[in-house]
Amino acid sequence: MAGRLLAVGAGVVVGRAALRAVAARPAGATLERTNFRGRTVTLAAGPALAAGAAVAGALGASSRPAAGATLVAGLSAGAVGLYDDVVGARPDQKTAKGFAGHLGALREGRVTSGLVKIAGVGAAGLGAAALLAADPTVAGHRRRRRQGPVGRTVDVLLGAGVIAGTANLLNLLDLRPGRALKSGLLLAAPLTGGVHGGVAAGAAGAAAGLLPADLDERVMLGDSGANALGAQLGVALAARSGPVGRAVLLAALAALTAASEKVSFTQVIANTPVLRELDALGRRPA
Repeated sequence: MAGRLLAVGAGVVVGRAALRAVAARPAGATLERTNFRGRTVTLAAGPALAAGAAVAGALGASSRPAAGATLVAGLSAGAVGLYDDVVGARPDQKTAKGFAGHLGALREGRVTSGLVKIAGVGAAGLGAAALLAADPTVAGHRRRRRQGPVGRTVDVLLGAGVIAGTANLLNLLDLRPGRALKSGLLLAAPLTGGVHGGVAAGAAGAAAGLLPADLDERVMLGDSGANALGAQLGVALAARSGPVGRAVLLAALAALTAASEKVSFTQVIANTPVLRELDALGRRPA
């Protein structure tokens, strides 16, 4: 329990310190954006969350492979997300929307920043899953040792899918102040127990530390923060799941991603009283 609390505290401290450092840099003005209500906010919360969650999660990890997976997933997903936040704001990049839009641009011979982000998050998930495969404390490790090369490869690919899919899911929810952070905290809560609970606890601490500024519409997570938070929680999910569990999680994540192409999550939340109240809780009045 003490280790979990230390991870939460480290996430709060590192996340807030990183936010001040990023916002104070001369290039901080390039991270300013206009949110859905027309207010000027800064995307500095994205890299701040990535740093706070990854550092705190690595400190709370129970093994070196898990710590390495946390750093690879969180920092890499945050970095490619930041690239998309900056480059994706250019006029020539704004026409491609969603996964289908990025693939359509590729068929036309254009590589969008969003496609770079998708590939980067996937690579981060693959690297993190490969590190988890070497960790004897990860669920299903003994079974993995008995599997042949094909079975182990499939298991790593499933883990990579869970990590990348969770990163994408949190990013899909980052459309209103505090929504992605609240979702991350709700997902992290049951994951803070068990051997790998420190990874989720570090992510939860960073999310909690930045939540007030996000709700007050002073900052925005952007792709950098949402992808980093989701990727790290994906590591926590993959670490406690065997092959069957990973397959079930990946199927659920794929279904939600496919649904997002057809259904507006914002509209679903607005039409569901419980979700609507939770979504608006603590948010700055219109």
